[in-house]
Amino acid sequence: MTFKIYFQETKTQTPRRESTKSIYIEAASLAEARKLVETKTDYNIELIQALDDATLAYEQKSPDFQITTL
Repeated sequence: MTFKIYFQETKTQTPRRESTKSIYIEAASLAEARKLVETKTDYNIELIQALDDATLAYEQKSPDFQITTL
């Protein structure tokens, strides 16, 4: 399943909407997606969104869409 992860680049700064970034990852479950991001990065996770087929198709139209391997 594909997940969209919204995050701040560091855990030390207070989250600001203007500096929120996102990545897409493949994982078997939401818990696995969270574990991957928490163990492989220093990101401060704001939200993990599971993408259904329609949402994934929409996101894939973006030139910035790329699955990140962690």
